[in-house]
Amino acid sequence: MKFFFLMTLFAVLISSCNPKDIEVKHVQTATPKENLKNITVVNAEDPVCKMKTADHLKFTAEYNGKRYGFCSLSCKNQFMKNPEKFLK
Repeated sequence: MKFFFLMTLFAVLISSCNPKDIEVKHVQTATPKENLKNITVVNAEDPVCKMKTADHLKFTAEYNGKRYGFCSLSCKNQFMKNPEKFLK
């Protein structure tokens, strides 16, 4: 019985480990002092987590002369580590 339980648990753990499934953890952060509602960005959704940023734009970053908007500091930081990965 223990063997069956351990094999089942092992199978579940192995099947749930997929490196392609990256979960973005949004962290509650303070809103920047500037009013981002009047800033124009080139994207309608966060390039990292795909959240619509029209109502939730909190952070921006410049890349190749364009301004991108993000829903969280975490998404902005991930984007800045490798922008080309998210712009494909």
